[in-house]
Amino acid sequence: MQSTIVRSGLIAVALATLFGSIAVAETVSLKADVNAQSQVPPNDTKGTGKAEITYDTASKTLTWTVTFSGLTGAATAAHFHGPAEPGKSAPVVIMIGMNPTSPAKGSATLTDAQAADLLAGRWYVNIHTAAHRPGEIRGQVTK
Repeated sequence: MQSTIVRSGLIAVALATLFGSIAVAETVSLKADVNAQSQVPPNDTKGTGKAEITYDTASKTLTWTVTFSGLTGAATAAHFHGPAEPGKSAPVVIMIGMNPTSPAKGSATLTDAQAADLLAGRWYVNIHTAAHRPGEIRGQVTK
């Protein structure tokens, strides 16, 4: 009888541990509307874009699809930058691509610090062209 109670208790602990860790995992959807007015400093180009982003908290995997059009020329690079509040600049955190074409898709594994900045809205997407080397269009990543 006692061994049955002990086994039942161990099974209950194992199930609680398993389902407790599953409940903590989450996939967070994020986005960025990318345009010339959000660039620092703003410019008057007609380029626009959109980033659809997910972050899996269990695997720490960031996945993205970035679409863009209307640029002054071919995109020379695209990046996630951070940490930065809207209107401020920051260094490159994750490369989206060199000479990317739309749609640009990819994924990366984040550190805990990178994930914290991303989820706090301190990252932005920046798409660069030859005419606008610092960036032609930009958009803050938000939930």
